[in-house]
Parts: sequence; structure tokens; C-alpha cells
Amino acid sequence: MRVLVLGGDGYLGWPTALHLSARGHQVGIVDNFARRGYDHELGAGTLVPIFSMKERLATWRRISGHHIEAHIGDLTDAPFVDGVVERFAPEAVVHFAEQRSAPYSMIDRNHCVYTQVNNVVGTLNLLYALAEHAPDCHLVKLGTMGEYGTPNIDIEEGFIEITHRGRTDLLPYPMQPGSFYHLSKVHDSHNIRFACRIWGTRATDLHQGIVYGVQTDETTLDPQLATRFDYDAVFGTVLNRFIVEAVIGQPLSVYGSGGQTRGLLDIRDTLACVELAVLNPAEPGEYRVFNQFTESFSVLQLAEHVARLSPKKTTIDHIPDPRVEKEEHYYRAAHTKLLDLGLKPHLLSDTLIESLFHVVEKYQERVDLSAIPPTVNWRSQHSSLPTVSSAE
Repeated sequence: MRVLVLGGDGYLGWPTALHLSARGHQVGIVDNFARRGYDHELGAGTLVPIFSMKERLATWRRISGHHIEAHIGDLTDAPFVDGVVERFAPEAVVHFAEQRSAPYSMIDRNHCVYTQVNNVVGTLNLLYALAEHAPDCHLVKLGTMGEYGTPNIDIEEGFIEITHRGRTDLLPYPMQPGSFYHLSKVHDSHNIRFACRIWGTRATDLHQGIVYGVQTDETTLDPQLATRFDYDAVFGTVLNRFIVEAVIGQPLSVYGSGGQTRGLLDIRDTLACVELAVLNPAEPGEYRVFNQFTESFSVLQLAEHVARLSPKKTTIDHIPDPRVEKEEHYYRAAHTKLLDLGLKPHLLSDTLIESLFHVVEKYQERVDLSAIPPTVNWRSQHSSLPTVSSAE
């Protein structure tokens, strides 16, 4: 198939492009390198070095014999989006091209507005371009489980059957997002569903959990094919942060009580889920939601896993939670649709955590201690930006 991967230079976009290319799909990528720009803005870079797009693409072509077509530009630029979609004529578009950090969106007004404009306007431009130039194309959009929040009932996959005053309907599941970033994803979901209803767009909204891991079959073929490993307080994920803290001999920093529970999945399962969605497209006019995660853990459970496996004696520190969130809550979410399509999950194991320890140990000289403590406070409209030296 002809598959266009938006955000193809990013943590998930790059390995997704490689994975689909290796499977024989004709792949194009779109990126404006904003994610690399955030590193320079914040002064906190990826732990694992990443190479330029030109070097990455050349290495992939040398190793695999496959060519990935690159388009450099911004989704908020409507003529650019129209031109790429018209020229590439995709059968599927995988959309990762959004500002993905909740803390980044909560720094201050400018970062909030940037996040929502970048994410919502970019997706709207894409929806219009698909409707005009590729009306049969299937949109596979990366959403987030964070759209749901933490309700005191089971979370369904996108829709819930409601009976009210004797009448029953299947309605979108109520959303309770926890940041301006998560709100942008909710706006995307509403806009995509609307496009499906009025234009007949095909769309799959992947409500993804927290992804861990950096190694896939393709990224391990050469160091120049590596993807990001973010551990800082703004873009880093919690498991990455704990493993870095353990390797450098720091206490594991648990926000609040650590009862915050989330869905997680291995990066290899992200690639598999995306391909399953691409190969099993939605029908014309269909908007469907897949909850994309394989297991649920609390933050404290993850910290205890890491502490148990740490080669160094490791303690756990509970620090004030900079976020406004429930620190103890009910959490049970359905995630059967991708399993029904054939997903074979990689569950979080001691072996996987140990492999992440090896990655961090290899690059531990690149760790910047000042990038780890939280600097963004949800309760303030003017959080302090990190002032650290770049690790790139």
C-alpha cells in the first residue's frame, strides 16, 4: 500500500515508517522537525543519539534496499498539505504529527495556544486535503487514552451505550482530559468523527497508552536508525525516568502517592497495531476507536518493578505532584478490538526492563540530572522552563 506517515522523524513515526517499509509498503514521511526544536528550546535532548533525517534515510536505503520518500513541511500550512496528499496519493495516512507532551502544553499561555493550534489546525488541514484529493484514503490517527481521564466506571472503546428515560443510544464516551494537550486530542477526535459523518472519510482513532522501549527489528539494524529515548520532565515517560534514575543512583521520583494508573504498551506493539489498522481499514464514513494498550500499571507499581531489577540499591521518593490529577482512582479500560484483529502483545517483563537498563547504561554519560525534576506546575499559568544544557 501507499502509506504516508506524518511525524515520520519522531519517536514513534520513524520506527513506524521503517516497519511499514520493511513489510513492502511504499512509504512517504512528512515532518517539520519541531520535535528536534523542542530539544533546543528546553535544552534537554534524547538519551539515545539520533541522526539527521538525510543520514537515516540513506542508511535505511543502503541496508534494506527500500526508498522512503521525505516531505519537509508543516501541517498548519494548508497548501503544503494539499500538495503532499495530491502528489503522494496515499491509500492510508498514519498521523503522528502533533505536539505530544502534556507538560509542554501546560507551561504557559503561549505553549498552550501553540499546542492546540498546531494539533487541531494541522488535523483539520489534513481532513480537508483527504476529502478533496484522496477521498478513499484511510486515516489512522494517533489519539491517547488520556482523552478519557479517570472516570469511576469502566472505559469502553470510544463509545458507550446509554439508556436515558427509556430510550437507548450508542454515544461517544464522555471525555475528561487532564491537560491542554489531551484537550487538543479530544478536539481532533470530534473533528475526525464529524468529517466521517459529512464527507464519508474513513478513520481509525488509536487511543494509545504510554509507550515504552526503543528497540524494534528495524531500529537495531544500525545505530543511525535508532529512535528517541526521552527521560526529562517535559517529554520523558515515567518508565524511562525511573530507569535513568536507577542507573545514575538517584531515588525514583514518584509524583504523589503513585496510584495514578495508566495503560502501557511495548513500542513493537505500537508498530503492529498501526499495521493492523492499515491492513484492516474502516469503511467509508466509519469512525472507529481502538484502545491501544496491552497492560495497566500504577506509577508506584512501575517504580517497584524498576527498583527490584536495578543493579544498584534503589529507593523510592514520593514528591509533590505537579499535575492536577487523582492520585488514587479506579481504572479499567476495554482493549479488545486490536486483539480481535490479531495483535500478539509483548507484555512488560523483567527481560524488557533489563534491556532498557542496558540502553541507559550505554549512554549514561549523556544524562543531564537537571532535566529530571519537574518544572511545569499545572496550578500555575506561568511555569518555569528548564534551563539545562543540551544533551544532543
